[in-house]
Amino acid sequence: MLTAERLGKRYKSDWALYPLNLRLGPGMHGLLGPNGAGKSTLMRLLAGLLQPSSGDAMLDGVSVRDGRKVRSRIGYVPQVFRMYPQLTAREWLRHVARVKGLGGRAAVEEAVERTLQAVNLTKQADRPARTYSGGMIKRLGIGQALIGSPDVVIVDEPTAGLDPEERVRLRNVLAEAALTRTVLLSTHVLSDIQSSCRNLLVLSEGRLLYQGGPSGLASFADRRVWTWEASHFEWSRLRLDGLLSARETSDGIICRALGAQPPTPYAVQAEPTMEEGYISLISGRQAVDF
Repeated sequence: MLTAERLGKRYKSDWALYPLNLRLGPGMHGLLGPNGAGKSTLMRLLAGLLQPSSGDAMLDGVSVRDGRKVRSRIGYVPQVFRMYPQLTAREWLRHVARVKGLGGRAAVEEAVERTLQAVNLTKQADRPARTYSGGMIKRLGIGQALIGSPDVVIVDEPTAGLDPEERVRLRNVLAEAALTRTVLLSTHVLSDIQSSCRNLLVLSEGRLLYQGGPSGLASFADRRVWTWEASHFEWSRLRLDGLLSARETSDGIICRALGAQPPTPYAVQAEPTMEEGYISLISGRQAVDF
C-alpha cells in the first residue's frame, strides 16, 4: 500500500502542493489536473525523488525516501524521459536493472527480456535509441519503470504527443501492469483513464479536490448539463460562456452547455459525462449563470 500523510511541498512561502492524505492500493489510479496543478510534484514526492516540506509518503510503512529499502519497489517515468541516444533499449534496461540491484547477470538478462516483451520492443531491442520513434521512446521509459516487477509504478503524462494508436498501446501496457501492482498515471487527457481507472485524483492549484470513482466525478455536473438544437441563424448569434460542444447536423447545431440555468427556453437537462464533471469541478462552474 502506498500512502501519504499530510504530504506537501512548499517553495519559500508558496505551496506547490498543499498537504494531503492518500491511500493507493493495487490497480490503476488516474491523476488529473490542468498544467501547473501540482501533478508532477506529487508524483516526484511519492517516488521519493523530492524532499517534502510536510508529512511523508510510505510504501508498506517504509518511507519512500529510504532508497536502500524501496529503490527496487518503485518504478518512475518522468514526463520527459531522456536516455543516452547511442544506447540500445537492451543496454539501457540492463543499466537500470543493475542500478535497481536486481541481482547477477542471469537475473538481469531475464528481467530485460521480460520487460522488452511487455513493452513490445523485442524486435527493436538492439537498435540505437536515436532511431526510435516518439512512441517507442515512451514505451522504453515505461519499461524502465516496470523492470524488476516493482510494487508501484508512477508514470507522468506518458501519452503526451503520441498518435492515437500509440496511446492505446501504452494504455494497454499500463493496464496489464495494474493487474498485479499499484499504477499511478497522470494525464490531462481523460480518454487515457476513462475506461481503465477505478480511482481518480483531481488536483488544481496544488490542492486535492477529489478522490473517488468516475461516476462520482461526473456527479459534479449533475443537473448542470444542458442540450438543445439551434438553427444556423441562432447559432450565429449565440454567445455562451459555458458551451461544452457543438455538433453540426443537416438541420442545425446540437449544443451542450454547462450552467446552473438553461441557456435557452428549449434546452433540456442531459446526463453528465466524467469529462463534464471534471470541467465543472475545475472551473467552479456549478453556479454559472448564462
